[in-house]
Amino acid sequence: MEREILFSGVSGSEQKQEIAGNDRCVLCNSASLVFDSETSETICSSCGMVVRDNTESMGPEWRSYSGDDIESKSRTGMPSSLAFHDMGLSTFISYSNVDANGVAISAEQRSKVQRMRRWNKISSNNRSYHRNLKNAFAILSTVKDKLSLSDTMVEKAAYNYRKALDKHIIKGRSIRALVVASVYAACRDLAVPRTLDEIAIAANADPIFSGKCYRLLVKNLELHLPVIDSNKYLARIANKAKIGERTYRRALEMLTTIKDNPISHGKDPNALAVAVLYAACLKEGEKVSQAQIAVAGDISIVTLRKRFQDVKKIFPF
Repeated sequence: MEREILFSGVSGSEQKQEIAGNDRCVLCNSASLVFDSETSETICSSCGMVVRDNTESMGPEWRSYSGDDIESKSRTGMPSSLAFHDMGLSTFISYSNVDANGVAISAEQRSKVQRMRRWNKISSNNRSYHRNLKNAFAILSTVKDKLSLSDTMVEKAAYNYRKALDKHIIKGRSIRALVVASVYAACRDLAVPRTLDEIAIAANADPIFSGKCYRLLVKNLELHLPVIDSNKYLARIANKAKIGERTYRRALEMLTTIKDNPISHGKDPNALAVAVLYAACLKEGEKVSQAQIAVAGDISIVTLRKRFQDVKKIFPF
């Protein structure tokens, strides 16, 4: 009831414009906003309200300036996207046997329209290129829902897959594995902390073969991807392992020191973050097992112990 009073004088479209224009929370007017890369949501750190999420807009793509504009224009459909096999630009013939004015068409016209529907359906599926894209983007949509990926990341992944298909990298390889490689390359490019294994699990693909496809994708497309900062993994691992705030801040300080040391070069940033967090737990006296923190970081205990040995060379226990 309290929230209804706060928003009673503001329409839905005005709320969206205020959020997009001022980057402030409409509930408490705070400018302290936090982006959660795991759910692709922008959250107000003061009151916890979700300011932006990754839901798609179902409104029209035009703007109305008068009442005549609303009456003269109709919904133009979804915007064009690389994540559709036809980019959302193909023609769809309705199955209703009425014309634009709502009048039933004659029997002679009905047979012609039926023939047009059939050829339109055949022409959109007569090439293996389009069938491949349909299958790939259906898998991409599933991965997007399971991992809560943003629309920008999905567009980037679809672009990577289209480039790979144009260069004939897909021949003799799994569509599912190449979709995983494209999504992982998009995550690396946009600095989103997602591992190849969790993307492969979401797509029900083989992680080892997906890794081979990723290396092939980087080589053939000449991608120059930045290394993801270990700090981005640290917060997620700490939340999963239920580590205290004091230990987490200690781990941040230790990780900053380790990244400046040559011993961290070439190491997996996720494994390094897990080892540093475990070392911080030992420093702060917080009781956590190696198995618990390894599961939270999605690595093996053997990898944790190897990286922990590197951490001990800088921070002796």
